Amino acid sequence: MKLPIYMDNHATTPVDPRVFEVMKPYFTEHFGNAASRNHSFGWEAEEAVEKARKQIAELIGAAAKEIVFTSGATESNNLALKGAAEMYAEKGNHIITVATEHKAILDTCKHLEKHGIRVTYLPVKQDGLVDLDMLRDAITDKTILISVMYANNEIGVIQPVTEIGKIAHERGVLFHSDAVQAVGKVPVNVLKDNIDIMSLTAHKLYGPKGVGALYVRRKSPRVQLAAQMDGGGHERGMRSGTLNVPGIAGFGEACEIARREMPEESARLRALRDKLRAKLESELDQVYINGTMESRLPHNLNISFAYVEGESLLMGINDVAVSSGSACTSATLEPSYVLKALGAGDDLAHSSIRFGLGRFNTEEEVDYVGDKVVDVVKKLRELSPLYEMAKEGIDLTKVAWTAH
Repeated sequence: MKLPIYMDNHATTPVDPRVFEVMKPYFTEHFGNAASRNHSFGWEAEEAVEKARKQIAELIGAAAKEIVFTSGATESNNLALKGAAEMYAEKGNHIITVATEHKAILDTCKHLEKHGIRVTYLPVKQDGLVDLDMLRDAITDKTILISVMYANNEIGVIQPVTEIGKIAHERGVLFHSDAVQAVGKVPVNVLKDNIDIMSLTAHKLYGPKGVGALYVRRKSPRVQLAAQMDGGGHERGMRSGTLNVPGIAGFGEACEIARREMPEESARLRALRDKLRAKLESELDQVYINGTMESRLPHNLNISFAYVEGESLLMGINDVAVSSGSACTSATLEPSYVLKALGAGDDLAHSSIRFGLGRFNTEEEVDYVGDKVVDVVKKLRELSPLYEMAKEGIDLTKVAWTAH
């Protein structure tokens, strides 16, 4: 076993060596521009792109022509939301999304609000799931798009996308899903899931960074999006720019591997995740799982350790790469907005750690991480007067603190 151990696979994943092998020739030998239609260098590049388009489409149950290549999920999300808002402006100006979405959605919505779009941000229940009745009630005759992420990047909770898409379609509204964390981890099928537009990216499923895609449905309904980048009219006019051929070839291969190996890999990661959870829950008290375990990505565990500061825990386990529920922004430590949306108090939100297991993690690593976390949490709690008081049965919410 080598240190440090990487367990932050929601942030990014290492490129699978098999993916890298497929990419290599397109950097040096087959370096053509896929838009060069009059010589063999261009044809080879175009062939690689079209093969990848098929591989990606196959993984999500789409047609190859419905895949539009982008530079990554952030661009895909921008194209989906801004492109729909512009294209369907005559129909309405209302978008519905969820408070726990990724910043790539929330910040795009904030931008659209400055340009006359009305956005409804739905809350989530304590388990992290959207209330479908609330969603139904939020739809108006001006609603053009509902955007709900397939699986949350922090708590791994999988939303009831099939039902959400059904509700959208009953009301003639388009449904977009940011499926970055779900594709390649759980079965995603755009037709069964009633999805019209879907964002995905390569680097979350053992492909390279800097390449993503947007699925855009071609029939029933045919979705049209206004381009957000002009020049050359590549990608059916939706996204101009010279294609990243090595990245796209790698993306395709990563999807092909995921399609073949996902059932087995998901089962293995779920077992490792559950082993880690059992270890932490059996050896520590006052640990809380964030989000439902029933509808969740198999490799995700987001857990709060009461009376332990998340940042101190991260420093204590500095040979393990995980992420904390606090984001260091402008020198203030903000608790995660996702955990706050679940109703977690600041103290628990600050004490949360996200474990993201991946293809290359081993059982030995899980054992090491479990032991290390238990050890560090116990040490930190020994230093916590609050933990001592709580163990003595003192209700900390009723303590009258005095400032000195």
